[in-house]
Amino acid sequence: MERLKIGELADITGITKRTIDYYTNLGLLEAERSSSNYRYYTSEAIKRLHEIEEMKTNGMSLQEIKKTFEKQRAYEEVDIQELRLHMQNLQHEVTTLLEQMKEKEQSTQAQVKNKVSSECAALMQSLLSLI
Repeated sequence: MERLKIGELADITGITKRTIDYYTNLGLLEAERSSSNYRYYTSEAIKRLHEIEEMKTNGMSLQEIKKTFEKQRAYEEVDIQELRLHMQNLQHEVTTLLEQMKEKEQSTQAQVKNKVSSECAALMQSLLSLI
């Protein structure tokens, strides 16, 4: 993932470094700090800045925009939790089905053994080993 310094992000988006810094301090943008204390932004920040500017154009305050982003993040987290739960349920169903199939296979083998004489079973086993 591409990492951009604040100046590079400003050049790409046409938004001043000061505004980007302000948005970051408000929590509207996320930046990663390097060991030398530089802020690095991902390419997602470009999209986020365009969203912020569009929302501002539509008359939303920065606090309203922040609340909107927080709600989006909460919905995404709920979706992920629901997906994990659904996957766990599916995994449980698959495990149960595999156990049932194994039991059925064992039951079928036992039924065949009960219906076939020992000589016939030995003969079938010999034939199978030849194949």
